[in-house]
Amino acid sequence: MTIGFEVLARDGAARRGRLATAHGVVDTPVFMPVGTAATVKAMTAEGVAATGARIVLGNTYHLMLRPGAERIATLGGLHRFMNWPYAILTDSGGFQVMSLAKLRKIGEDGVTFRSHLDGSAHLLSPERSVEIQRLLGADVTMALDECTPYPSPPAAVEKSMELTLRWAERSRDAFVDRSGHGIFGIVQGGVHPDLRQRSAARLKEIGFDGYAVGGLAIGEGQATTFAVIEATVPALPEPCPRYLMGVGKPADLVGAVMRGIDMFDCVLPTRSGRTAQAFTRHGQLNLRNACHAGDPAPLDPACGCPACAGHSRAYLHHLCRSGEILGAMLLTAHNLQYYADLMVAMRRAIENGALDDFAAAFAEQQT
Repeated sequence: MTIGFEVLARDGAARRGRLATAHGVVDTPVFMPVGTAATVKAMTAEGVAATGARIVLGNTYHLMLRPGAERIATLGGLHRFMNWPYAILTDSGGFQVMSLAKLRKIGEDGVTFRSHLDGSAHLLSPERSVEIQRLLGADVTMALDECTPYPSPPAAVEKSMELTLRWAERSRDAFVDRSGHGIFGIVQGGVHPDLRQRSAARLKEIGFDGYAVGGLAIGEGQATTFAVIEATVPALPEPCPRYLMGVGKPADLVGAVMRGIDMFDCVLPTRSGRTAQAFTRHGQLNLRNACHAGDPAPLDPACGCPACAGHSRAYLHHLCRSGEILGAMLLTAHNLQYYADLMVAMRRAIENGALDDFAAAFAEQQT
């Protein structure tokens, strides 16, 4: 394991860090745009990079089904395939198997399932998941895990967690060490602090480059999410990166950074951009609402994205109401820029020992 992580500054539990990968350095805390199927929806690779992003997320499940990991490998790997020269983290596919696949069956070997695309049969084992991610050329590989549904009885959560830990050891054994690449383990255990701590302790024994907190943002609510983070983070080793999977709204990111999380991903900013929703420094806006029809002001005067720099709210409202593709493109670019700017602001606040003040001002602006 040769990926590098350095903590440069601290403010309470929050950390300002730097992740070194085969495809460049990533400043943390960081939000990773989701490029599930080798594309961040409604964005070019150049447009994603223009927001300041230096790492994106791809997905094992989707890419193994279409166009196939072996095909991407013969075409030069995922970086070349999607024209993205910076770092890529690939999700193991476990969550998508649980949420999308048909006729799935979980066993010690892995998950057997039928594709939601064409019904073809597949086995996703820890070894195969890691192999797919190596073929893709991921800078950060994720161990295969089972995402336990919420709510579930404690006994079912514990059984699922133990299976994830056995898969984690097999994933680590299957990972091929090489310069600038690493593998993260995933902490599971539902909303139960004792299970989360047991999971973290075992993953630490196995030894990973980084540690993700999985199985959240599936209906448990923000207060519970934060409580799980608070119970889990102290059990994770220093100074490895900590990744909160699938989260979330801007306020979720701020709260999680304050509790020691370094990395995030979520489809929310891109999905919202495709449904006329925009995040701004003064709250969320629905550009389909009639109040924007005659508004000549920019979406967010403090933002330098293409949507804000060259267009009015009235124009964006027109695009959204007309169903024009450009509306989704501009709002997606804006939302990703907003998330990137939020992370930059938090990094600066941590460096200056002023994260509490930043969080208070952020909360006041959002009301």
